[in-house]
Amino acid sequence: MPRLDLNKAVLAAVLVASVCLIVGLAVAVWQSSKTQELTLAAGAPSGESYLIGNALKKIVERHYPKIHINLLETGGTAENLQMLEDGRAQLATAQADIAPGRHAKSVAVLYDDAFQLLAPVDSPVQRIVDLRGKRIALAQTGGQFQSFLRVAEHFGLHETDFQFVGSTDADADTAFLSGHADAIFRVRAIGNPSIRRLVQTGKVRFLPIEHASAMKINHPAFEPAVVPEGAYMGNPPVPAQDLPTVAVHRTLLARDTANETAIRAVAEALIERRQELMQEIPAQLTEVRLLLVQTRQPDLRAGTGPALHAGARDFYEKDKPSFLLAHADYVGLVMTVALMVGSWLWELKRWIERQQKNTADQYRNRVVTLITAAQNVRSEHELEGLSRDLLAVLGEAVRDLDSDKMSEESFNSFRAILQIAMEVARDRRTALSVPYPS
Repeated sequence: MPRLDLNKAVLAAVLVASVCLIVGLAVAVWQSSKTQELTLAAGAPSGESYLIGNALKKIVERHYPKIHINLLETGGTAENLQMLEDGRAQLATAQADIAPGRHAKSVAVLYDDAFQLLAPVDSPVQRIVDLRGKRIALAQTGGQFQSFLRVAEHFGLHETDFQFVGSTDADADTAFLSGHADAIFRVRAIGNPSIRRLVQTGKVRFLPIEHASAMKINHPAFEPAVVPEGAYMGNPPVPAQDLPTVAVHRTLLARDTANETAIRAVAEALIERRQELMQEIPAQLTEVRLLLVQTRQPDLRAGTGPALHAGARDFYEKDKPSFLLAHADYVGLVMTVALMVGSWLWELKRWIERQQKNTADQYRNRVVTLITAAQNVRSEHELEGLSRDLLAVLGEAVRDLDSDKMSEESFNSFRAILQIAMEVARDRRTALSVPYPS
């Protein structure tokens, strides 16, 4: 059986721990010196999320030179989520009512979007149900389209009950303003510049979207909201009165494999550098600047969104007490027990070493006694007996070494004395074999 050498075991453990520490430090240094590339799928350039994304890129790169954000123009939530899922993007803005893929993790709520439905000012349409068979200016892709279908479904309407015109938001705007659509639907923050431009033509009015609380039963991401009277124009007010609608969060998501340090920096910039972010948005877009006031940590208690990304969680929990502080009593108990066990083990080790030393001392004393006896023998017969005694001592010592009753170091010391005894016996044998001169 292999022998247990406590000294070697302790040395090996220290060496392994040292190597692990050095490797860990080397990896940490390498990671900190490496430039992290993040691609942000942010929607249309005129959209609020793209404008905020552009400001975020500037602030993050200003304060974290080792992080670079590549801002991408996309077709909206659906495309953003697909890019995040297949790894073409590490960050994406998205409507909270559109289910993300399994690789998506939450970073922040950027602001709240509102469902906004508009019709020509002279249209007889008063409610959503009046749109059956009508033309809707809305691209049949993206999150807005899915949101519209969910609202329509609540009122007993289906995709086949409408005609959709426009392949993009811009095309849809053009179709609506040119009279080729009976309504236009948008999921945008209240005060959105593109909706404001439609209002300023004087040709549109808002339609209410009712039953938000009821829709929330099947769609937990929906929240009751209001488009306030005069939100887009004060004189005459547009809308002419407070109108009920639905709101959803515009969220920032990260791919689960995105670098934790980089995502922590993104969350930190959004929450703690709002003023700097606002300054990076053009002054004439005050409504977009003010959206940053709504930026906040996701509330995941309802279980409607993906879990926090590890980097974002690290930022949001930075002010929480550490595990050691939060569990100080238990940690103290564990440390006390560990110290006691360590003390016992140390005393056990010292006791074993003392026993091994005592055993070695006994063997050395026996060998020294045999050396003295070998120097005084008068016949080869007596010397043969001493030699057998030396070999017997050696055999006993080897057995004690194998059973850990004697350490390797003590055995080597004993063996050196035994070698001297063997040489004394050999010299004495030579002396006895030479006859005395007559």
